[in-house]
Amino acid sequence: MDDRRHFLFLNAGHFLDHLFPLIFATAAALVLAGEWQMDYAELIPYATPGLVAFGIFSLPAGWLADRWSREGMMVVFFVGIGLASISASFARGPLELALGLFAVGMFAAIYHPVGLAMIARGGKSMGLDIAVNGVWGNLGVASAALLTGFLIDQTGWRAAFWLPGLVSIAIGIAYLMAFKDRMGRQAAPSKSAKDVDNASPRDPGARQWRALLIRISVIIFFTTAVSSIVFQGTTFALPKVFDERLQGIAQSATMVGWLAFVVFSVASVAQVIVGRMLDRYGPRSVFMAVALIQIIFFLVMPGLSDWFALSVALGFMLGAFGQIPINDYMIGRMAKSELRASIFGARYIVSFVVWATVVPLIAWVHHNWGFDVLFYILAGAAILIFLAVATLPRELPDPQARAASQAQ
Repeated sequence: MDDRRHFLFLNAGHFLDHLFPLIFATAAALVLAGEWQMDYAELIPYATPGLVAFGIFSLPAGWLADRWSREGMMVVFFVGIGLASISASFARGPLELALGLFAVGMFAAIYHPVGLAMIARGGKSMGLDIAVNGVWGNLGVASAALLTGFLIDQTGWRAAFWLPGLVSIAIGIAYLMAFKDRMGRQAAPSKSAKDVDNASPRDPGARQWRALLIRISVIIFFTTAVSSIVFQGTTFALPKVFDERLQGIAQSATMVGWLAFVVFSVASVAQVIVGRMLDRYGPRSVFMAVALIQIIFFLVMPGLSDWFALSVALGFMLGAFGQIPINDYMIGRMAKSELRASIFGARYIVSFVVWATVVPLIAWVHHNWGFDVLFYILAGAAILIFLAVATLPRELPDPQARAASQAQ
């Protein structure tokens, strides 16, 4: 019962972690550009500091979690991101809002290395657990567009920042009360685990083992970077894409938000399917199939509008969301428990630094050529993913099996 309750809190954290950074994306597309008399391409780069913070603070967050307390860091996450979002609601111009978004990104950086380290702890259902948690994150993405669009029409964009902020603080207090007995220092690795990890390099299989780990690690971090281009390019730009291309079926901010919510929510089902397939078939074939889906739908999207555009957008979002649990699954399978949060931190530094570079890329591409060129760029990124994943081994090496053989 306690583990299920903890999993629910971690899922709520993932929801909020993806909701907060994308509130600005919808507000900028639908109201702020007009209110502050700025072009959309001029306004959205102000999100960059927050996305940079989302990346660079991941590594220290994971390091602190491994050495202090993962549960304690989750309390800091819930309360900190709530306060930061409330502060952003008081912004009087783009520079002040950028400072608020930087604070949001700094606290948002905590979740992925810490929350995922607690979820990706091994077991036969790890792929499904990561996928279910990922669905909650996707619903946060979807709800950002829906909630912000609704509040713009009803009360204004500021409530879209302070209202979720209050909810996050309340969840943080509840989490603290429920798990304050777990706030102690992380357990040190056992002596046997250290002995296995420090196995002699003269072991005839050690050199081949390390070479395989390096090869897989390079693929993980490369596909992490390129997949982040796809994910950020789609989730950040989609409200504006719908605002431009669905004018025949969406005439208000609320309707744009609803359609984005539907696409994001339906597409999140792909993560559950992918999670089950990872547990059954492994990452190589699943990742290649997901990349192929992205390639096809990105190449079809240019020039479409209204219902055709909506249908194809659902297709490439299925691919964009479906890829999310795969690299986390591979890290969870291969990383040592006592270093897992730090490794996830390094992985998400790559992800979110790339996210930060994609935002000005979206602005530049949209200003000069429109979104059709962006879709071709995303198709090219998916092709690179497909080629890289094709070099993965058909089955990941099993560190636990190797540790057992070394200990004998």
